Amino acid sequence: MKYLLHIDTSGDTGTVAIACNGELVCSCTNTETRNQAGRINIMIADMALEAGIELSDLAAVAVCAGPGSYTGLRIGLATAKGLCYALGIPLLMQNKLTLLAYQAYRKSGNEYKYYIPVLLARENEYFISVFDNAFVNIHEATHVIGDEIDNILAGKEAICIISEHLGDENHQKYAKNAYVDQEVNIALPFWFFYAFEEFKCNRTVNLSTAEPFYLKQVYTHK
Repeated sequence: MKYLLHIDTSGDTGTVAIACNGELVCSCTNTETRNQAGRINIMIADMALEAGIELSDLAAVAVCAGPGSYTGLRIGLATAKGLCYALGIPLLMQNKLTLLAYQAYRKSGNEYKYYIPVLLARENEYFISVFDNAFVNIHEATHVIGDEIDNILAGKEAICIISEHLGDENHQKYAKNAYVDQEVNIALPFWFFYAFEEFKCNRTVNLSTAEPFYLKQVYTHK
């Protein structure tokens, strides 16, 4: 029985879940975006209680490490690393683009040749990655501006784009040439399975050097 704690604070909501051998035990979501730091440890304690386990029973922690909100990513990863240090357990880090592509791939199989998750970074800026229909990453997650997306999509057919933006009326050229899956929330069952496979293959990260997947420079204003 391998219990994994899952933490995702990359977006507008924060999710904490516990899975056992890749299957859901319990989960909860916090919609108070500005109170992620104040709620996350309470949520973790509540989930352990609901699951009927101690934190010491955890085999690993899986965290969605971005891209996403800078503050949210720091909160999630700092919490995950702290637990891993305290409990002496490994850390698994997943890229949100990979998870979105994976769930589309699992739902569609070989129906499409390419699975391309695209997340809005800010106006006319995007995070993008490309996977083939063997789920091999052929274009690493990156930050692009505007029409740079065209260069990545050039020459590709039978495309599944995972994006809530590229299918809207402002991006009809993409919708015409591809199937657009607008589900950009991480589906927990697919994440649990993916993370557990990563755990079994020992694809963990170095705690001392682990950093969020920002993918773009952090800008500050005086």
